[in-house]
Amino acid sequence: MNRVFIALGSNINSERNMREAVSRLSSRCRLLAVSPVYETAPVGKTDQPNFLNAAVLIETDLTAAELKSDVLQVIEQELGRVRTEDKNAPRTIDLDISLFNDEVFDMGQRHIPDPEILKYPHIAVPLADLAPHQRHPETDQTLKEVAQGLPAGGLVCHGDIVLRRKRSGNDPI
Repeated sequence: MNRVFIALGSNINSERNMREAVSRLSSRCRLLAVSPVYETAPVGKTDQPNFLNAAVLIETDLTAAELKSDVLQVIEQELGRVRTEDKNAPRTIDLDISLFNDEVFDMGQRHIPDPEILKYPHIAVPLADLAPHQRHPETDQTLKEVAQGLPAGGLVCHGDIVLRRKRSGNDPI
């Protein structure tokens, strides 16, 4: 069973799309944990709405390539994601594999672990919320150490936004 950390982001109908993405992920994979939601200013193209960002931890039997093509890209398409040449353009939902077990590899043009973990607090902080003692497979830092080493200015936690309803004792994860 593969343990995968996925980063989520949205700045078009964000709350609804983030909740729907988590719901759809939970119906296709075993959802273990969901981070708090953070609001951040856009990176690159700044003349657009702020983003909501979060992370989830899942378990799946799928390979990274299968997860990306058969689950993440499908959910993005279902939620109306339109890809443009501008990777910083507004989006309904963005789902990216941040960590896949403790593995280091390239998948197409993406590197796993996602290099953005080490650059952006809106990626690192939600991951650290989920697993502060998880070690980054390339730097050997804990996710908490990575997050603490980045400037957190402009990162606003939205405790009022819940992406997954609380489970009752009878609900499966």
